Amino acid sequence: MSDINSKSQETLSVLGIQSPIIWENPNANRKAFEKTISKLIAPNKVPDLIVLPEVFTTGFSMNLEKIDTWEDNMTLEWMKSIARKYNLAITGSISYRFNDGIARNRCLFVKPDGTYEYYDKRHLFTFGGEDKKYERGSIRKVIEFRGWKILVQICYDLRFPTFARNSIRNPYDIILYMANWPQVRRHPWRTLLQARAMENQCYVMGVNRTGDDANNIVYTGDSLAIDAFGNIQHDALNGGSVHLICERTILKKYRAKFPVLYDAD
Repeated sequence: MSDINSKSQETLSVLGIQSPIIWENPNANRKAFEKTISKLIAPNKVPDLIVLPEVFTTGFSMNLEKIDTWEDNMTLEWMKSIARKYNLAITGSISYRFNDGIARNRCLFVKPDGTYEYYDKRHLFTFGGEDKKYERGSIRKVIEFRGWKILVQICYDLRFPTFARNSIRNPYDIILYMANWPQVRRHPWRTLLQARAMENQCYVMGVNRTGDDANNIVYTGDSLAIDAFGNIQHDALNGGSVHLICERTILKKYRAKFPVLYDAD
């Protein structure tokens, strides 16, 4: 297999998978997502990147005895196998417990060659008690893959625009938001995703879960693929996937014609 991770591509294809999540059952969720991925990927239409929801192996659980353990790393190895099998990158967030007793909501971005990068959720959801169980991250993460710069964000991060602010000095091209965003707040979810695309002149994908959880919270998906103008390319609604096509020429022309980032604070 040729390694094209670092080779620049003019187009990047991103597939987001929204799905119900089986409560506190990492093994069952890995199997379910693997089955879904195999159904969605056609031999001649393999995406460059797959995006899974926030805490996709357990749901939004505060029960640290039931979440993944970092030292076992079964989910990381599973992601490596998917990336290697299809020659793509895969990302999503996982609730991890560490041997030192600390827990983190960690996004993994795994590349086809088995290398990976991670981002720990910066803005913990205090309304849901996440701050009492998990340690927040401190570093924003931009990942380069196949010539594209990708900012990874997790759920509640969406409400804090300065944390995602783009910069003309080192601009990124795409923001990925992985979430467990409830139906009751679906309007801000959809609205803020479009706002992030417009204000940062970048592509945005938001991938949310569906179904309900053990706390009787309902999730309706609403995963979106949005271009740099703020237009919705694809709306998953209650379906199983959302697809984003990123085109470098269009992005460069738009930023050159309307150079908003030069005037940013």
